[in-house]
Amino acid sequence: MTTPELSLIIVSFQVRELLARCLASLERATQDIPLEIIVVDNASTDGSVEMLRANFPHARVTANSENVGFAKANNQGLTIARGRYWMLLNPDTEILPDAPNPFRLLADFMDAHPRAGACGASLFYPDGTRQHSAFRFPNLAQIYMDLFPVNWRLRESSLNGRYPFARYERGAPFPIDHPLGAALLMRPDAAKQVGLLDEDYFIYAEEVDWCIRLKRAGWEIFCVPQARILHHEARSTKQFRDKMFVELWKARFTLFRKNYSRAFNRAARFLVRRGMARATRVARDDASRGAMSQDDLEKRLDAYRKVVELAI
Repeated sequence: MTTPELSLIIVSFQVRELLARCLASLERATQDIPLEIIVVDNASTDGSVEMLRANFPHARVTANSENVGFAKANNQGLTIARGRYWMLLNPDTEILPDAPNPFRLLADFMDAHPRAGACGASLFYPDGTRQHSAFRFPNLAQIYMDLFPVNWRLRESSLNGRYPFARYERGAPFPIDHPLGAALLMRPDAAKQVGLLDEDYFIYAEEVDWCIRLKRAGWEIFCVPQARILHHEARSTKQFRDKMFVELWKARFTLFRKNYSRAFNRAARFLVRRGMARATRVARDDASRGAMSQDDLEKRLDAYRKVVELAI
């Protein structure tokens, strides 16, 4: 059996139409690189599995009977992957028909850089505007800017973990802390050294934790800007916004507990408690002005209360 150049692991939940578009675009990409496509479905009820088996019989499908979370589902795919390289790919991505094959570019980059443990692509919104595709590891400034109003220039700066768009637009690969998990290519030898994704994360931050472990083990991580992928961004998680807000902070606190100092954790929890108090006041003001329904207000306040409980 021929070894695939690249194993793509796609974890899907309730995004049948986007998943179909993603896989259709991948069929075009297989013309110049052998791909193994592994789809792990987390108990979707929208007919995703039936669609896969009817329209994409070449994909290897694992249909979970319950939603086991993003990290565990990806590990299910990684465990059976046979490719020379492994890649996490979101189902809300598409390969741009007028761009060079991103998988070929990423694999070629890894071949030429044996100390690279992982790399990421350059992501774009459907309207063609650029997304931030790579980030610095979280710090207290990032937490503050996520919770309190600051000038937009600060939000787009390195203080908030961003790399300037000029770095992407130059086209040359550049070193980063971690790529977005929507399109993350991993060297199997590196993954075997540091372990697979930590299943203590249900969703969010698992790729950050993975890259922290890579860096500590001495591996390098890069963004390869010429590998361009369209990303619809957060279509699954937006279906349950308030729940996902709590899951986001649960994942962040897990990341901080596992990888940061006690002093950092104390400061982070303090900032989050203050941030939730501010967010509560803003939500109440919005409701009093009629900008938010009472039902939405209660859901929002319940989410804030749950995050505060995590931060105690």
